[in-house]
Amino acid sequence: MGKVLIRNATLDDVKAIMALAEKSWWPAYGELLPHDQITFMLEKIYSREALSRAISTCSQQFILLEDDGVGWGFAAYSQKERESDVYKLHKLYINPDTHGKGYGQQLVHEVVSRLKSNGLHVLDLNVYRHNKARAFYEKLGFKIIAEEKIPLGPYILDDYIMRLEF
Repeated sequence: MGKVLIRNATLDDVKAIMALAEKSWWPAYGELLPHDQITFMLEKIYSREALSRAISTCSQQFILLEDDGVGWGFAAYSQKERESDVYKLHKLYINPDTHGKGYGQQLVHEVVSRLKSNGLHVLDLNVYRHNKARAFYEKLGFKIIAEEKIPLGPYILDDYIMRLEF
């Protein structure tokens, strides 16, 4: 591991975020979701247009983790709708070749640090109920507070809502 830097992502980083999403989604969801659902979600959420819109409008704050100048992971978060004092971690994906290096934890800590510096103390996220990432979030202190079914195109996302209070 070289020099790790976490910085705000810009429109120049869209291609790198797309590549990280593509590389991380198949191992994360390949055995859990149908192939066509993964393809649909990647095209809907991680297209050049969707990412460019989210970054340029600041609807989500994207941060990119780089080690020696190479992007290895990203996160995106924003204020939760209808709850001005709660933020939501929308995305957290790490290149699977680097799992175990602490990059995911570093990104979560960076989001928490940014929120704390603005006087905020609650971070929520959704995790697919069968995703092994749930254990990662629990290790960081997140707790399941609810279940949620979200329609997305022809699919229903079956998630837990998890919360971290700090």
